[in-house]
Amino acid sequence: MTELDWVPQSCTLPTEEQPLRLAEWDALFATQVTAPMRLEPLRVRLELPGGAECEERTRDLAERENGCCSFFGFTVTGTSAAVVLDISVGQEHEAVLNALAARAGAAVASQELQ
Repeated sequence: MTELDWVPQSCTLPTEEQPLRLAEWDALFATQVTAPMRLEPLRVRLELPGGAECEERTRDLAERENGCCSFFGFTVTGTSAAVVLDISVGQEHEAVLNALAARAGAAVASQELQ
């Protein structure tokens, strides 16, 4: 299995751009202040640093991702203290959510080792 095997066929992002988008998600995940939380089987919450710059970056990435993978539901809530990103999917895309959550979890674990 390659790193992008979990990307569903319904994703309309050109194949050559997928590693770049994944790198953007990984960079966002690297800024998390806590481990991702599984609120429900089909919903994950990420807590990111507060501030307008982080909120704008998160909203931009979520909007672009939703443009190619419309099965995602993103909710971004920002305050000066934190930016909260909720990611949800339907049952048929649970594996995609699991893969993203695993990457987010690995990013937090990597930070803790440093």
